[in-house]
Amino acid sequence: MTASPVANYYPWYALVEGSNLLQGDFLDQCPILIPPDDFQIPVLGEPTEIRVELRTYDVVLMSQSCDLEQEKLDLVLVCPHWSLQRLADENDFFKSSAGKEQLRRGNVPGYHLLAPCELSEAKRGIQVVDFRSVYSLPYKFVKSFATRRGKRL
Repeated sequence: MTASPVANYYPWYALVEGSNLLQGDFLDQCPILIPPDDFQIPVLGEPTEIRVELRTYDVVLMSQSCDLEQEKLDLVLVCPHWSLQRLADENDFFKSSAGKEQLRRGNVPGYHLLAPCELSEAKRGIQVVDFRSVYSLPYKFVKSFATRRGKRL
């Protein structure tokens, strides 16, 4: 990257808690249920047992704040985010200065850089949102989960 990675960032972050949700809220260790590849829709009225995979991701809320505040949705969109270092560890292109510069410029479809968080209680380096992985979670679950998690970005 050509610019200093922490120089002159707008103070985007604040710590919040409770059940009020806004676009951009972070939920760490959020559980996501993944159905099996061979899932078939069961016959209506018949009890069905389904084995699902449980994954946990650090996610950012993508649904619009106005819809979240007015409880206009049944499902909340979330995307995972990773540290820039983790992305670089998994993809050699992002280890290079050219790859990081392409991310910074917004030239890598499917990824978006987030500035580092300098709040003493929640320091994080540069994060990368993965728009290629979009999940939806029930609104009531997200609200309850956010409340139980305590302070969050």
